[in-house]
Amino acid sequence: MGKANAAPARGMRDVLPAEVALRDYAQRVILETYESFGYAHIETPAVERIENLTSGQGGDNEKLIFKILKRGEKLDLAAAQGEADLVDQGLRFDLTVPLARYYAAHHAELPQPFKAIQVGPVWRAERPQKGRYRQFTQCDIDVIGEHGEIAETDLILATVEALAKLGLSDPTVRINDRRMLVAIARSCDVPDESHDSLFITLDKLDKIGMDGVRKELLEQGLGDGPVSRLEELLAQAPSLDGIAPFADGLVGGDDGARSLGAIHEALSSALGADRLVYDPTLVRGMGYYTGPIFEVAVEGLPYSIAGGGRYDGMIGRLLGRDVPACGFSIGFERLIMLLEERGLRPGRAARLIAVLHPGQEDDLSPSLARAAALREQGHRVALVTGRKKRGKQLDELQRHGFDGWATTDGTADVRFFDEADA
Repeated sequence: MGKANAAPARGMRDVLPAEVALRDYAQRVILETYESFGYAHIETPAVERIENLTSGQGGDNEKLIFKILKRGEKLDLAAAQGEADLVDQGLRFDLTVPLARYYAAHHAELPQPFKAIQVGPVWRAERPQKGRYRQFTQCDIDVIGEHGEIAETDLILATVEALAKLGLSDPTVRINDRRMLVAIARSCDVPDESHDSLFITLDKLDKIGMDGVRKELLEQGLGDGPVSRLEELLAQAPSLDGIAPFADGLVGGDDGARSLGAIHEALSSALGADRLVYDPTLVRGMGYYTGPIFEVAVEGLPYSIAGGGRYDGMIGRLLGRDVPACGFSIGFERLIMLLEERGLRPGRAARLIAVLHPGQEDDLSPSLARAAALREQGHRVALVTGRKKRGKQLDELQRHGFDGWATTDGTADVRFFDEADA
């Protein structure tokens, strides 16, 4: 048998205690904030049926599914002619597709509208790089069964408040509407069948610039006229105050402009006039979005920290009737990286104390009693065996997050590392 490899699988990672503490703290703040807005915490399985994951609404993420082989008698390798004969399940690539199935299965037992929180790992078989792993955590809130812009308004306010409580009090919310994107495309005489490729290219604007977008669209065969018209419209794009007149010049932009105007009116006083920005190039990659879409950006970061939008068509495919739905997802891994860079340390109500047991040959009872007494005083306590070189051991304890230490040799006081006489 070969030697085992201690490294995690490619694209995965182990998380050390200090980061776990920060992640737990951030999740707690986010959950408490969302719950204060009336959202209910739910859980869905990590594994979904492959037909639900490959319904065509997950965009490029459907190419990144970790697929699971059939088991037992269902797996007939000899007779298999294609992947469909081998695979029947997969790991979820986001939390929205599982939520749609969850609601279709349990809608009769749920309140209307239904406001859900999900926090959990998802998996994508993409190329690993800094800050991007094949397993990562998503933190979602969704409103199902609400037709009006009250859902978008609530999602944005709740998410901005959660981020503010984590110290990100200066975010900008960029907003668009998929119907406005379609209206712009049609106003540029782009055929309907070319809309998706146009949007995918437009979504790269911040990375490749307008010259790169123009080059890519011309290579797709759109022609100079439509591409020049697109540039003109993007240059003319107004603030949200002027969205209605702008939409009047587009083919079929009225519904999208009305929704953006309603959201702007509702949020302008709550967020501040300069915090909600119309971005005509905002696309969002998922194919299931049908209306308003939005992202939260933090100054100085080249990426968004949260994003979401309305996806009214997804649940109806499973339930057989139209159900409005809208969601927002915090990019949890990006958030944790940002909090670490900003030096956030989670506050703790209880200090962590090490009780040093004299030695392996000594009676454990006094040490257990000492640890129990300190826990009753509200401390968190770990019982460890004391070493002869106590100074080195105390240095290690402090480095690994302990606040102080105590013994069972008759000394009653806890010695705290942050005290002058420690």
